Amino acid sequence: MIQFEVRSPVAIITLDRPHIRNAIDRSDAEEIERLVDFIEADDSIWVTVITGAGSVFCSGANVKALANGEGPAKTERGGFAGIARRPRSKPLIAAVNGPAFAGGCEIVLACDLVVAASNAAFALSEVKRSMVAAAGGLYHLPRSIPVNVAMEMAITGDPISAERAYQVGLVNTLVAPEQLMDAAIALALRVCANAPLAVRETRRVLLEGLSQDVADAMAAAEASMSQIRATADFAEGTRAFLEKRAPAWRAC
Repeated sequence: MIQFEVRSPVAIITLDRPHIRNAIDRSDAEEIERLVDFIEADDSIWVTVITGAGSVFCSGANVKALANGEGPAKTERGGFAGIARRPRSKPLIAAVNGPAFAGGCEIVLACDLVVAASNAAFALSEVKRSMVAAAGGLYHLPRSIPVNVAMEMAITGDPISAERAYQVGLVNTLVAPEQLMDAAIALALRVCANAPLAVRETRRVLLEGLSQDVADAMAAAEASMSQIRATADFAEGTRAFLEKRAPAWRAC
């Protein structure tokens, strides 16, 4: 079951099957993809937080569902959980409330920012079951933390603690468990304090720049800035600065 809540301009997706450690099946993946479609189309939602109910963030795929012939826990466009490789323009924050193992860790790695409770843990544990982490983890992990640490996680399958994940840069903010959602929402609102179209363009240019040379990345940033100059929010940002007041963004 997937829960969904909007606290405009922030949306919250909650994996809500704590009795099976929030394991994902095909129907969950389809529902998450549908929610991402809704979020992308709704101009009032600027940032999304994804979290888990109970003591586990996500243990990966629902193996029993797979064994029962229900099909893989993925969608054609979104990949695992309907989100691991889903193209999107709006920032996604993982609020990791407990262990994020296998596909659960790959959901975290697909997010833009990570807030973790001190009792969280992270593992690409697929090798322990003669599997390969095929939902983006082997791509994202060495781009998020030092390669040797990523290699250790990938070929041992052993978990790292939230504290270790924070030390190596996988986690942006580390908090006590009871502070997790407040901290995640606070981070989302810090992002939402900025012009939403500029945030989306900045995110896009940064991610695309990871595979570009300096000249192409700078040209892309300049082209993006040219587009932003034509928006109402660009004019509002200039007016607000000159008038010494907080801007009122309209996402247009």
